[in-house]
Amino acid sequence: MPWVLGDRALGDSAVEVGPGPGLTTDLLRPRTRHLTAVEADAELAAALVKRFAGTNVTVVHADATRMPFAAATFSAAISLTMLHHVAGEEAQNNVLGEIRRVLQPGCWLLGEDSTDDPDFREFHRGDVCVPVDPATLGARLVSAGFVDPSVELGDHVVRFAAMRPFMPDEGG
Repeated sequence: MPWVLGDRALGDSAVEVGPGPGLTTDLLRPRTRHLTAVEADAELAAALVKRFAGTNVTVVHADATRMPFAAATFSAAISLTMLHHVAGEEAQNNVLGEIRRVLQPGCWLLGEDSTDDPDFREFHRGDVCVPVDPATLGARLVSAGFVDPSVELGDHVVRFAAMRPFMPDEGG
């Protein structure tokens, strides 16, 4: 987690896109006043609702390509080991664009995903597995409307960060 987040603050209201079973949610929630976890899988979302009842986490069952939030809602967005579960590069690009939409100007998308290799593919046999190409990820982030993309390879993982820019009428 420190490798992905670095010294960037999450602000008061962060969104975690694709928390799965919520292991990373446990690590993120102390770092923000309020965390919204967006989970596409109905069963996982229902389990997370029960698990995080009474905490600073709100779980929303939704497709990350069409999140039910107003533009510029969140002070940070986090995507940890989930993009490869999105079926296809176009859908992944839609997720990135949607994350950009719900981020406040000047705020960060911070993420990490696994890199492609035979063991990774074998582990995901029978599951959606569309690994993100680190070589094109920076350009894809820019195409989604982010600025200052950073993409760095680690041991079988890629971390990435990009900022939602201020628009001319937003100041900053």
